[in-house]
Amino acid sequence: MTSAAALRTEVPTGSARRAFLGVENSATGTRWVERLTPETAPVALAIAQRHEVPEIVARVLAARGVGVDDVARFLDPTVRDLLPDPLVLTDMDKAAAILADAIAAHRRIVIFGDYDVDGASSSALLARFLRELGLDPEIYIPDRLFEGYGPNVEAVKQLAVRGAELIVCVDCGSTSFDALKTAEELNVPVVVLDHHEVGVALPPAAAIVNPNRADDLSGLGYLAAVGVVFVTIVAANRVLRARGWYGDERREPDLLKWLDLVALGTICDVVPLVALNRAFVVKGMIALAHRDNRGIAALADAARLSGAITPRHLGFLIGPRINAGGRIGDAALGARLLTSDDPAVAEALALELDRLNQERQQMEAAMVDEAIAEAEAESLGATMPSVIITGSPRWHAGIAGLIASRLKERFHRPAIAIAFQPNGVGTGSGRSIPGIDLGHSVRTAVEKGILIKGGGHPMAAGLTVTADRLGELRAFFEANLAAPVMALDGHRLEIDAALSARGASLELIEMLERAGPYGAGHPEPVFAFPSHRVTYVEAAGAHLRLALTSADGASVRGIAFRAQGTPLGQMLLAARGTLLHVAGTLSIDTWQGRRQVSLRVLDAALPA
Repeated sequence: MTSAAALRTEVPTGSARRAFLGVENSATGTRWVERLTPETAPVALAIAQRHEVPEIVARVLAARGVGVDDVARFLDPTVRDLLPDPLVLTDMDKAAAILADAIAAHRRIVIFGDYDVDGASSSALLARFLRELGLDPEIYIPDRLFEGYGPNVEAVKQLAVRGAELIVCVDCGSTSFDALKTAEELNVPVVVLDHHEVGVALPPAAAIVNPNRADDLSGLGYLAAVGVVFVTIVAANRVLRARGWYGDERREPDLLKWLDLVALGTICDVVPLVALNRAFVVKGMIALAHRDNRGIAALADAARLSGAITPRHLGFLIGPRINAGGRIGDAALGARLLTSDDPAVAEALALELDRLNQERQQMEAAMVDEAIAEAEAESLGATMPSVIITGSPRWHAGIAGLIASRLKERFHRPAIAIAFQPNGVGTGSGRSIPGIDLGHSVRTAVEKGILIKGGGHPMAAGLTVTADRLGELRAFFEANLAAPVMALDGHRLEIDAALSARGASLELIEMLERAGPYGAGHPEPVFAFPSHRVTYVEAAGAHLRLALTSADGASVRGIAFRAQGTPLGQMLLAARGTLLHVAGTLSIDTWQGRRQVSLRVLDAALPA
């Protein structure tokens, strides 16, 4: 068992949260604080006593807002218990009936998806449901560079000419006024299944199911698009059942077997892992363990994964490879992979996506360096802007979102990266920090005429802008977001407990997994390793590998991702052979059948 000596905590005695281990300004310019507050500490004790869970698990649960009476359902969430009546979603009755009619009549259905993981998994989920019922739907994924996001007029015209009798937009369509108007004029009904935030005005469609539309009161706005699609096929399936469509010759499909796709899209779209999303991921990970989806299994092999697939694998290894097709290659590769049942085809697609991902990584590295230099130059002699906006005609539009993510991580600010075309029109992607609704601000900028188009959700957004409006865009964000960004305690790292290298055991991680999966809205436990000696550190590309040794001689190995050349990396390299406070998350690394503890270093600080 993890000993009490190996696991220490610092619970503040007053209302103010004092600095954990006295760290006021770490390598990343961050203040460390105890995640468990005086108000939640008694809850942790009650959870441990009433539910007989290990103390550390109880602390993790309480610190993330799980109440004493909610523990049982939280630790074992089920889709059956947490799935509401689908009809609580506005327009769901229409969408379910339209889908059921099209299925019964064997109409030609086109699934129009987005080019990211959520779009690919949403497209694959709906396609698999329709194929199981005897249909042969077409999946259409637009080219990111030439068509942009969502349905467009020309694509709709082409689909109509090819005989489309119903278009179902997944993870897109809520703001596609011109394209949906064209479909209406061509008498092709459109159903939109989306989750992006929208204004009051909606485009013409037979049904728009979006929990973030203004007149939706379902409370399901936290769902990814793939979650909306799953709830929709539940509703359509129920309509077919009520009509007596299933019988001895036509079996009702087992919808739960596709939760692997739902988990994939939910994790990769970084939506909050709460309520129904949590059930989707917990049960989806069970489905993933069976490796029934040939595409996901092939991609895991291409990524050289051994052992069970974890949520971290989905977010950091599987997802980026699916995204690579939409970023710099064929945008439809991901959806084709996730719908393939042919092992040979799946393997070929997975290898191509793996190759594209390696190419994407090389392009990203050079672009990120340039973006960081531009951001630092923009703030030279002044305070950092509230929203970092960078752009270049040399950048690839498919990698703009990744640049924005790296800028956000480095500067603790919302960030937007824009790839400009020779005509001066730029396509940009933005990533936000908790507490700042970037999607809303982007939509407001569209309404004011600063942006050509744009939209998204609180944590991510896309936009199109001309180079001559860039200064105006910067001024708009500064005026609208400076106060809320400055009000956030963004330079703060919340620590769950102090730990020794000996306490960082496989057993501890397995206990912590009971409170998982972790992700947006339910962050991974972060541990501080106080005054550990950095016995080994070396560069591994853009990363740093290291080993920490405690006073009793126990060691733990870790990695600091993308730390080379950063203040964190400089501190780690300079600390070789000396003592350092190090903070990070723990995971189990499986290599050639051997399981060992791995520390992902997030921050470091010099002992006082």
